[in-house]
Amino acid sequence: MNPPNPYAANRLTVDGMEVFSLEDAAHAMEVRVVPTIGNMAYRIEVRGRNILWFPYASPAELREKPVLCGIPLLAPWANRIDGDSYWADGRRYTLNPGLDNIRRDGDGKPIHGLLNFSPLWSVVALEADRDSASLTSQLEFWKHPALMAQFPFAHTIRMTYRVAAGSVEVETAIRNHALEAMPVAIGFHPFFRLGDAARDQWRVHVAARERLLLNAALIPTGLTEANPFADSQPLAGIQLDDVFGSLVRDADGIARFWFEGVRERVTVAYGPRYSTAVVFAPSGRDFLCFEPMSAVTNAFNLAHAGVFPNLQTIPPGGQWRESFRIVPSGF
Repeated sequence: MNPPNPYAANRLTVDGMEVFSLEDAAHAMEVRVVPTIGNMAYRIEVRGRNILWFPYASPAELREKPVLCGIPLLAPWANRIDGDSYWADGRRYTLNPGLDNIRRDGDGKPIHGLLNFSPLWSVVALEADRDSASLTSQLEFWKHPALMAQFPFAHTIRMTYRVAAGSVEVETAIRNHALEAMPVAIGFHPFFRLGDAARDQWRVHVAARERLLLNAALIPTGLTEANPFADSQPLAGIQLDDVFGSLVRDADGIARFWFEGVRERVTVAYGPRYSTAVVFAPSGRDFLCFEPMSAVTNAFNLAHAGVFPNLQTIPPGGQWRESFRIVPSGF
């Protein structure tokens, strides 16, 4: 007799909203995703504890009062642009503030793209077998004029959440439908928390050789310094909102960032095309963000200026694909 399948994938209704659940019974893990709010994972439950920071009782509350939490996608640009225009392929494009689909930071800079809470995602596959459980959703960016007006590169984004062997993989594939190369500056902003120690007792491993120097608006200046943080760095008395490059990769090409309390640890493993990391740990808050980035902050304009020129692009008809993995331990 074959043992029962440890993986399950289910469609649920939570507070009137459609939610998808991926389960790994062998590791007491469940992931919940709400596609109609930015395709956001809002729960990674490990042995009864949610390791994602989610300050709501349900996704319906998030829909009514949206704030960044869980695992938001930052696209078509991550972090900040230094003004209401950007360069791509030698052309200057201007944002249209009148469309009311641009988020801004405290300095008025466009931040985190256009899709954080987007309802435009559709589910294309929900699967479970003896190796994993997965959910794949897509957003056809090219079909929406208000999006194309801000970023006129026709493309489709597919995201797959995959639960396997006690870890969660978040894979992103971008298909360029345009006749010109498409620049890639996406990222993610996952919010993590631990339950066995207070925030100031956490220790952080920053897998990078360099920290980018930022101006007062948190835009990279083009200068770097050696990573100043210890290995591992106690969080007591410090706060982080830092951008790191020259990631330290293991023999498999993966850069592994982690933070830990007494026993609990969360590791975030960056695939090779995530070249940049933001670490965000504000004082007085019980979360920490390891943010996988495909490019530095303000990448479009800095690449055009010849600063941080290694901006990734997708050729016409081509595809960009990468993933990061979340691995909890000690729970």
